[in-house]
Amino acid sequence: MKTGNEGVLRAIMMGSAVTLKPDATMDLANDVISLGRIRHIPIVDGSRLVGIVTERDLIGAAASRIFGLKQQSKSALLKSVLIKEVMKKRVITAAPDTPIKDIAHLMANKKIGCVPVVSDGMVVGLVTTTDILRYVEGLA
Repeated sequence: MKTGNEGVLRAIMMGSAVTLKPDATMDLANDVISLGRIRHIPIVDGSRLVGIVTERDLIGAAASRIFGLKQQSKSALLKSVLIKEVMKKRVITAAPDTPIKDIAHLMANKKIGCVPVVSDGMVVGLVTTTDILRYVEGLA
């Protein structure tokens, strides 16, 4: 049965993406990434997308500051750094009805691993390279 969603992001996006606020601390983002086994967290102020933090961002930001510190010092440092200090503020987004092939092309060209899906200014989902690969695999 055709739903009209074939070939658009709505069909493959992960709905109900985990989000955090810009004033949350890096230790919370680290816990969410570790415990939730996710790699990308949209950052929202109210319901408006204001940035994104990836596992790679956390590692990069933390590595320069925590290299050589003991675990207790690392934890204290992560609690002192706010997400808004680390997050990427320029976020490429897409609408739920954007064709999957357009986002796949964009992600490849921009070398990005995820695209938040936004409707009426609110994050409604997230599409990752894994989602795109699963979709392509399903076509074979």
